[in-house]
Amino acid sequence: MSYLAIDIGASSGRHMLGKTENGKIELKEIYRFKNGPQMKNGHLCWDREQLFKDIVAGMKKCGELGEIPQSVAIDCFGVDFVLLDENDEIIGDTVSYRDSRTADIIDEVHSIISEEDLFARTGIASQPYNTIYQLYAMNKENPEGVKNAKTFLMLPEYFNFLLSGVKMNEFTEASTTSLVNAKTKEYDKELLALLGIPSDIFGKLNMPSTIVGDLRPEIQKEIGYNCNVVLAAAHDTASAVMTVPNEDDAIYISSGTWSLMGVLLENAICTKDAKEAGFTNEGAFDGKIRFLKNITGFWVVQQLREQIPINSSWSEMVEMAESSGYNTPIEINSPLLFSPDNMKEAVLEQLKIQGAPTPKNIAQLLASVYYGMADGYKKAIIGLEEVTNKTYNKIYILGGGSLNTLVNRITEEYTGKKVVPLEAEATAIGNILAQSNAE
Repeated sequence: MSYLAIDIGASSGRHMLGKTENGKIELKEIYRFKNGPQMKNGHLCWDREQLFKDIVAGMKKCGELGEIPQSVAIDCFGVDFVLLDENDEIIGDTVSYRDSRTADIIDEVHSIISEEDLFARTGIASQPYNTIYQLYAMNKENPEGVKNAKTFLMLPEYFNFLLSGVKMNEFTEASTTSLVNAKTKEYDKELLALLGIPSDIFGKLNMPSTIVGDLRPEIQKEIGYNCNVVLAAAHDTASAVMTVPNEDDAIYISSGTWSLMGVLLENAICTKDAKEAGFTNEGAFDGKIRFLKNITGFWVVQQLREQIPINSSWSEMVEMAESSGYNTPIEINSPLLFSPDNMKEAVLEQLKIQGAPTPKNIAQLLASVYYGMADGYKKAIIGLEEVTNKTYNKIYILGGGSLNTLVNRITEEYTGKKVVPLEAEATAIGNILAQSNAE
């Protein structure tokens, strides 16, 4: 059997074909495409039309290669969404989570429901990019559009709809919105009513491995074959975490643009201590909870590489940093690093605020970030162990960041935990596992 995993990240996407044989998954990259938000009508927006063109182009490539998958599933980053009207047309632009439209909204939302009560209800840490703030901001900017909405879909759910014609909401992706009740694991209609958001646009939440449907006839005609569309654990981290060994004393870090550190739990922890420590409760593939903390990951390095630019490979950048002689960690979660126009200047400014030595070259600049990531992991683990009242002995690092030997080594030194790198392609593997379990 072969399955097609489409993984859409904030800077790129790819189609990975997975074949299952003798209990193992063999991966083959079929297609890769670029992604990134662009300014449109005063907001940072995703080019959803181009993204879908690339989704279809990669599927067509499978047919051209004679590699016909049994099914296809899409995973993506969290929090971003679309609204559809009665004709299934998009309302407004598809705004990126890195847009600033929520800057003046958060306090307004918390005047309706306090940050403490919101966390107790949803278990989701308050972040400016959360869907709850984005949707509230959209309702203020375009109330008529929201009033006329008939369907709410997260981005991977929307692309599933374009492929199949079926509108279906998925648990792990929805759990990132701060609109899902932590106990019922469904969209919280009372919360939506408080916010003035129509609750009838939100559907029942379905678990990964649910079959969505066949491809639309026009898609079949364009790519030359039919296959099932299946729900992956549609939040990319939820897909990646499916590859983590089931061990009680282990922490995982899904390492990419973001570093998401946590453990799997049966039930959400919505306590004051969990909130103050910055942890969040997101859905996992089997209805469990990913109790985790968002830590800035390789976003900073990605931006430095693009903006300076750095004409070196990722492995060469690691070697540069390792031999730089610089080991002062930057405060990796500084708001200055979230979405600056110039990342180099932002890094230098943050180090200046910390009173840290000024990096003398690019290698030292990179080193400050790599050390900062390890320091961020150390701080998060201290909070994790305090909130769960448990000691963990091992860290599984999965995703593309698992290949960074310097960060792995420093993390082991900073935390005193054994670091075990897992699959760089963890997200694609998890996506394929969900498809192989579809019924």
